[in-house]
Amino acid sequence: MKESAMSQVKSPMNVQDGFYNQLRKENTLIHIYLINGKRLTGKVRRFDRYAVVLGVRQKEILIYKHAIASVTLGEPDSGEPQNYSSMD
Repeated sequence: MKESAMSQVKSPMNVQDGFYNQLRKENTLIHIYLINGKRLTGKVRRFDRYAVVLGVRQKEILIYKHAIASVTLGEPDSGEPQNYSSMD
């Protein structure tokens, strides 16, 4: 395949990108559980290959993807504060 043809071929969106993009577009509240046991609750503002920017209250937190253990949908009516908390 020629170089010009190869540059026009787009790689398919991976599972993470599709997931984070949908969460960002829908402004969905999520819980991110880190490998150290901490839970972060907020909304995806931006993401790239290596990191996710989570909006928490009036701040943004940069989270490296290698530190994320799992991501779940949050519950907006749970009454929980949208900041750091430990998994108890």
